Formats: sequence, C-alpha cells, structure tokens
Amino acid sequence: MSHVDTILEQWRRERPDLDVTPMGLTGRLKRVGRLLSHRMEGVFARHDLTLASFDVLATLRRAGPPFRLSPGDLMANTMVTSGTMTHRVDQLVRAALVERLKNPEDGRSVLIGLTPKGRRVIDAAITDHVENLHRMTQPLNPEEFRQLDALLERYLVALEAEQES
Repeated sequence: MSHVDTILEQWRRERPDLDVTPMGLTGRLKRVGRLLSHRMEGVFARHDLTLASFDVLATLRRAGPPFRLSPGDLMANTMVTSGTMTHRVDQLVRAALVERLKNPEDGRSVLIGLTPKGRRVIDAAITDHVENLHRMTQPLNPEEFRQLDALLERYLVALEAEQES
C-alpha cells in the first residue's frame, strides 16, 4: 500500500460523504514528480548543475548552432520571469558556461550563448540525464509506457487549455 492509499483510506473513513478518488490521482502525480525531480537533481549535481541551470543550458543546446538565444526567447522556453532568468544567467556567466554577446542584428540587445565549456558540460549532463530517465521509466513495459504517456499528454493538454481560458 502506498502513502497515497493510506491517505485515501483515512479520508474515506473520516469523510465517507466525499468522493476522494481524484485525490489519489493528483497525490500520486505529485509524489511521482517529487521522486523524479530528486533523482534528476542527483544527476545534475554530478555536473555541478541544478535543475534550473540545466534547464537554461539545455534550452540553449537544443536551439542548435550557434547555441544562442535572446533573454526573451530563453524566458519563453523556460517559463520563468525576467528577474529569475537574469539571476540564472548571471550564475552561469560566473561559472563560464554561458556568455552575453552583442546581438549582431540589433546592437542594443544581447544574446545568451553557450561557451565551449558550457557545451561540454551540457552534452555530458544530457547524456547522463537520458540514461537516468531510461532507468526511471524501466518499471513500465513498452505498452504501459506508451499508454501512460498518451494519457498524461491528453490530461496535460486539457489542463493547459483550461488554464489559458
């Protein structure tokens, strides 16, 4: 029996008038999310990264050559505020993983770009991250994985659409 099952059992005993079934789904999703994040953070830490710094470096890396984006594009791709992004970029600049460059198309603005060191670090980190993701999803057989992925995608799309309206 999982921790979530215990909570559901307690609520059913104390408040039999409530259908607490959705509490099981959302509780399991929250616990799974926390466990996954904890395991991912361990991999990132081996590369002297946090989840936040990994996110910025990965966003720049998957942008493709020359691995540069405007601060606005970085914010849009990582869904953080301007102040948060500035703080993250400042930390990555101090670690020599990214650099601020003049935008050749607009001298009034800057681009954030991976340094050679930053590219080496993110390439190693993403390799380890993907290996870790495979380990974490190993308890599911291929059909279970496909089904869960499809259901979560459908659920996520519905929640995001509701949030946008």
